[in-house]
Amino acid sequence: MEVDTPVETIDINNLDVRKGKKRKNPNPSVSEVVSHNGIEGKIRTRPKPKKTKLVPYSESKENVRKIPVPSHRLTPLKENWMKIYTPITENLMLIMRFNTKSRNVEIKTQNATEDFSNLQKAADFVKAFIYGFEVEDALALIRLDDLFVETFEIKDVKTLNGDHKSRAIGRLAGKEGRTKFSIENATKTRIVLADSKIHILGSFQNIQFARKSICDLILGLPPSKVFGQMKNINSHVSARM
Repeated sequence: MEVDTPVETIDINNLDVRKGKKRKNPNPSVSEVVSHNGIEGKIRTRPKPKKTKLVPYSESKENVRKIPVPSHRLTPLKENWMKIYTPITENLMLIMRFNTKSRNVEIKTQNATEDFSNLQKAADFVKAFIYGFEVEDALALIRLDDLFVETFEIKDVKTLNGDHKSRAIGRLAGKEGRTKFSIENATKTRIVLADSKIHILGSFQNIQFARKSICDLILGLPPSKVFGQMKNINSHVSARM
């Protein structure tokens, strides 16, 4: 004989529905805009990376960077060697030497190196000095994040030859370098004029500001108009600080 079992009715309106909570990142990466020697960049507070076992130099080429040094930068490199050598070996915990045969600055990791990205930071630091930046300015590549060096030539903007190119370089520098200094201060960057090559050190957005001003000068825009644009750029950059 079959017995009918009572069916329990559920009241949908009285259900206790609890939403799952999202887990918070215990170590969020927070970035702060700061300035080093007049160069604007970011410092990110991130958790300390785990120490990984590094492969010795004889077993792998991935843990080595070689930066060629042209002949005209050998003397400045000798004079500033300790200023370059100290932060790379003591702060970044890397090994550095100058190969006299190949004229390369060689940087490699060691077992004491905690972060493998330090190798690329050190290479960018040395390259910036080779390009012509001062040691104090190039150190920003080590101490700040989101910084890099962009290089382009005058012919990339406009084809100029002879006296026309010389006059364009003169417009970029200005009397006693005032135009270059004005662009640097307004955009929080550093600029090196190496003949027809132009190197800019800074954050991505600030480099775009500086490059626009430089391109306008190369194309023949009067410096007075460029200075007017730089005032607007300066107010925009200062608002981010």
